[in-house]
Amino acid sequence: MKPSQSEFVSVRGLDIHCRTWGNPAARKLFLLHGFQDVSASWQFTVDALKEEWHVIAPDWRGYGLSAWSGSDAYWFADLVGDLDFLLDHYTPEAPALLVGHSMGANVAALYAGVRPDRVRRFVNVDGFGVPGMRQDPAPRRIGKWLASLHEDTSQRPYADFDEFAMRMQSENPRLTDERARFLVQHWGKELPDGTVERRADPAHKRINPVPLHPDEIIECWSQTTASVLWVDGAQSGLMARLMAKPGEFERRSMAYGDLRIEHIEDSGHNVHQDQPERLAEVIERFMTGR
Repeated sequence: MKPSQSEFVSVRGLDIHCRTWGNPAARKLFLLHGFQDVSASWQFTVDALKEEWHVIAPDWRGYGLSAWSGSDAYWFADLVGDLDFLLDHYTPEAPALLVGHSMGANVAALYAGVRPDRVRRFVNVDGFGVPGMRQDPAPRRIGKWLASLHEDTSQRPYADFDEFAMRMQSENPRLTDERARFLVQHWGKELPDGTVERRADPAHKRINPVPLHPDEIIECWSQTTASVLWVDGAQSGLMARLMAKPGEFERRSMAYGDLRIEHIEDSGHNVHQDQPERLAEVIERFMTGR
């Protein structure tokens, strides 16, 4: 495996952990993880990169080794704000090359529309917006959020790292034993009683009571000037869900002036774990303009 380094960047009052690989003088490539994930999940993709890069992968606030916000809920807009500050820190002048998976892709997609001058190319890995773009009416959604504040959202404990790895593989059968063992060492932390808990603030599991309206999300995307590549995990089901609703895929794809699509076979939602070699190839071809 390619060796990584840990750096902590002060972002809006929180210490955000960034895992980096490669020479800081090389071209910068930012990898943004998804919900309930951590930066170390990009290790397999980084291992497969052929070009020379300075790869920067943050743990979002409340995940991995980054600080928790200290509040009883997390706001999606805060992740967009954190990304803005991280890019100012690592690439204050040059537009960024962004790769985001799932939630990380949705953060980057909003950012690329709101700050189009700050993003040169963007790879969206099995994101492409909230599935179905459906939302509860405001009274019901806010009511759900209020109820969740009274609920126990604590992370499930595992007997040990082996049990945690088995749980990961039960959810993703394409995950090899070796990769599962590596991931749980970064996803989990051992507690004093020997059990293992996920490195994620349980407050992340609470819903956002005031989300962006789907039309507002599309409006943000439409301001994007970067070239965009959507990478579809062929067995993830996202494309099928979009196609099942007439006009939904067209509505999203037409928001972009320069959109390309790449399907990766034998991959579910976690393309960076299922087919990291193929994903690395696709990323490098797109980012280098080959």
